[in-house]
Amino acid sequence: MTKQRVVITGAPGTGKTSVILQLEKSDYFCFHEIVRDFTKDSKETTAITSNPIVSVEDPLAFNKKILNGRIAQYKEGSNQTNDLLFYDRGIPDVLAYMDFFNQPIAAHFSKACKEYIYNKVFLLPPWKEIYKVDEERFESFDQAQEIHKHLEETYTRFGYQCLTVPLDTVDNRVSFILNHL
Repeated sequence: MTKQRVVITGAPGTGKTSVILQLEKSDYFCFHEIVRDFTKDSKETTAITSNPIVSVEDPLAFNKKILNGRIAQYKEGSNQTNDLLFYDRGIPDVLAYMDFFNQPIAAHFSKACKEYIYNKVFLLPPWKEIYKVDEERFESFDQAQEIHKHLEETYTRFGYQCLTVPLDTVDNRVSFILNHL
């Protein structure tokens, strides 16, 4: 059977991690957000009020690292025994963030989005009531709303129809996702 690759995406603080963790509790295979590992290294030298992605010495190298990590996750999915795979963010997220930060996007970034295709994309919208800044989330709520727009535009540009996940409990959001596969 063909692998079904499902992206759970959204701006910071929209509940993606909670949804992914709940899917895992239900025995679904999930790839976690790789950028959290990268930002942990940066936070030691960056104030919590500023985003470490902005202050990296070489944004292109940082974005290549994220892109390569997401491609590795995609390829690793082919080796999984599960036919249904969930990804906490997909390859197009890299381009959406580059666009948000007004960074030039080299051709190989777009090529990767065309080469590694997902079956479904679920977009979690900004939700002020659950939004909070923490040690790994540096964006303001206004920035999160802007990132949301960039995510939706980027996925649409690559031919995806994003399904918006309603603002609801984690269990109901997971049910919505599973019912729309």
